[in-house]
Amino acid sequence: MTFKEGIIRARGHFVFLAGLAVAFGIAIALEHGKIQAPAAAPAALSIAKTNLVAGGLPAVPVPVALTVEELRRARIAWTYFEVNRRPETGLVDSVDRYPATTMWDTASYLMALLSARRLELIPQETFDTRIAAALGALARLPLFDGKLPNKSYNTQSLAMVDYNNHPVERGIGWSAIDIGRLLVPMNILVWQQPRHTPAVRAVLAHWSLGELVRDGRLFGEILKPDGRMERQQEGRLGYEEYAAKSFTLMGEDVSIALQYLDFVQWVKIDGVQVATDSRTAQLFGAHNYVVSEPYVLDGLEFGWDQTSRDLAARVYRAQEARWHRTGLLTAVSEDNIDRAPYFVYNTVFSDGKVWNTLTDAGVDAAADRSLSVKAAFGWDALYRTAYTARLVAAVQGLYDPQRGWYSGRYESDGKPNKAITCNTNAIILESLAYRGGGPLVAGASITVKETP
Repeated sequence: MTFKEGIIRARGHFVFLAGLAVAFGIAIALEHGKIQAPAAAPAALSIAKTNLVAGGLPAVPVPVALTVEELRRARIAWTYFEVNRRPETGLVDSVDRYPATTMWDTASYLMALLSARRLELIPQETFDTRIAAALGALARLPLFDGKLPNKSYNTQSLAMVDYNNHPVERGIGWSAIDIGRLLVPMNILVWQQPRHTPAVRAVLAHWSLGELVRDGRLFGEILKPDGRMERQQEGRLGYEEYAAKSFTLMGEDVSIALQYLDFVQWVKIDGVQVATDSRTAQLFGAHNYVVSEPYVLDGLEFGWDQTSRDLAARVYRAQEARWHRTGLLTAVSEDNIDRAPYFVYNTVFSDGKVWNTLTDAGVDAAADRSLSVKAAFGWDALYRTAYTARLVAAVQGLYDPQRGWYSGRYESDGKPNKAITCNTNAIILESLAYRGGGPLVAGASITVKETP
């Protein structure tokens, strides 16, 4: 398997129309912190009874005008989307110059477009043209079993492909988590850029979103080697709730998937009680990664509710505490890397181990542990602490001015991890757009002022 094939393979692991406007109103409770923990959550201590660290919850800062340097960083991130957009389809490659994408990464591209427009990096005309092209491509996608988007597509031909970018006539299945992320920019477009609402309808009109939901939870489908279809519950703590919020905006019943504390197991990590998912890979077939990304995206896009704010703070504080203990700057997430195995999960906790780094197959990858550029930018936008300033300072030189930001820096030797991807550059743009205007779903407008 090649470097880029490995990355695409790893990424795969992971409306109703007439009532769309009414459905959006359901989400207001999410925006104002009204998600409640279940009355009795087995194995879950009350959050109030668990220790965070001295100082409690970090403050959520108010938007500020971006500096000249921050806008320069945003322009570097936007470079990725200029050079990796495929004009024949209007989609963007998941990995630098490799013609494949997932629904997660297509969502990242749409979020990058929305962020670039908010930051005034591109004019409205450019935004409209590129959004129209991307939505047009999504409306033309062949669907797995005629129901939902396949896990991977060729960005030049729109053919359904496997994880090695080889055409597969039927496809390989669909991911509820990936599609859930794609619904986030769809909702933002309808409410903030309504001229594109007909195009959003055209995309979603032939997608069977109800196939992704069963008994209040999210389910994906996998085509097995023997041709059988296998439906699997998707999402672990953090990712599950993040994706479920976008389904709520569409009026789908994901009430069980939204409950943060139903499978919580508390683990003390560097003095911080961190919420982990009690569903183990051994029993449930999926790894329970605790990483920065779902909490960062939840904060940047929806704005945390009361529960997610607390859980996110624990994930962040544990990373800061590890730095205090070891002197190693820590901001971990799932990340592409520029060497075999090409994609790893740098975690706060997974598979029973703290600070575990592993592949999607659960193989130890401790030698590839790295400081994540997207996590550094995301936490800094959300908290702006002295520690997050250190994180950004440590990664500020990790980019190619002609291609975009690298994924990170290896912890073992300090060398750059030069993998360049859609997801990293999109999250950097989202982080800077949030810094200037708050959560992206809320639709706050900002005035871009280049302060020193």
